[in-house]
Amino acid sequence: MRRKIPSLQALACFEAAARHQSYTRAAQELALTQGAVSRQLTALEEFVGVALFKRTRHGVSLTDCGRDYAAQVAVRLQALEQDTLDVMSMQGRGSVLHLAAVPTFATRWLIPRLPALKRAQPGLTVHIETRTRAFMFADTPFDCALFAGTPDQVRQWAGTRAVKLLDEVVLPVCHPGLLQGQDNFSPEALALLPLLQQSTRPDAWRQWFEAQGVAAVQALSGARFEQFSMTVAAAVHGMGVALVPRLLIADELARGELVVPCDRPLASQRAYYLVRPEGDDSPPATQIFLDWLLLNTGIGMAD
Repeated sequence: MRRKIPSLQALACFEAAARHQSYTRAAQELALTQGAVSRQLTALEEFVGVALFKRTRHGVSLTDCGRDYAAQVAVRLQALEQDTLDVMSMQGRGSVLHLAAVPTFATRWLIPRLPALKRAQPGLTVHIETRTRAFMFADTPFDCALFAGTPDQVRQWAGTRAVKLLDEVVLPVCHPGLLQGQDNFSPEALALLPLLQQSTRPDAWRQWFEAQGVAAVQALSGARFEQFSMTVAAAVHGMGVALVPRLLIADELARGELVVPCDRPLASQRAYYLVRPEGDDSPPATQIFLDWLLLNTGIGMAD
């Protein structure tokens, strides 16, 4: 049975025109004439049987149906392009792993180790995109995910299984200039310094001070940042004391850009996991990647 799929050229014209809200700019992007784009969009509207654009005083805008359709078409064209690039890049050799990863862990821990993975598995190519929260694997191209969370968060991720890779240990760090020549602050003294907050972990400082037996009224105060990479950058520039996982700041500590003003590490409730869809049909690339991770970090299975 013939599929009800418009031409790819028409969909490409539609996606560009929808994004720019302009036939002219779509034509410029696609190296076509405005007339050619207009003809493709007219044919597409005839194919689907509904108006996708409406004329305005300033050009064109999407109808409600056009807006919904454009959102779906953009995602599918991007996925088709990625699939095509995967085939072209491998030229029939090796395998590809599509990995979702929390951004700072990917940048600071995983990527510096990818050359070693490439030497060990020259036929494996890893594509990485960032994700910070759980998602449905069925709705994405991902084979697996590197996820930071608590055991409960991992258990609540429906339709998945997980392997714990690394426990998370956090400690306070700051620029040496913030200490004004001192090098061994007590937790009470640390509470008087500006504290940098992680917006995704608002209770982190409170938990750290409680573990030290200190009532810190300023535990929730201070500039907030969404990602660890931002918090670390703020600490390097002397804005305050950051509470971050040790494994994410090894380079800054080695270079002396950050120091530990109070050496009281705290085991976090969180850990780093490799998460994949449940079942036994994971692609071979996922198992290759997991085996390599376990050789470097493995500490056992998650519940």
